[in-house]
Amino acid sequence: MVPLVYANPGEENIIRKVGGNPEVKAHLENLGFVPGGSVTVISVIGGNVIVKVKESRIAVSREMAGKIMV
Repeated sequence: MVPLVYANPGEENIIRKVGGNPEVKAHLENLGFVPGGSVTVISVIGGNVIVKVKESRIAVSREMAGKIMV
């Protein structure tokens, strides 16, 4: 298990765990980052990580991406 921020761009990953305090965890889960779901890193731009989750592209900060384990 590694944080999403270290995943290879273009590679589909399965979300294993979402960390952080309950507020952060709920926010990420509302965006579609749920254990068992798939996520693909599109690119890393200026400290933000662009990902594809549930057919949507979402930008999350490097800090938030560190809380998503794949």
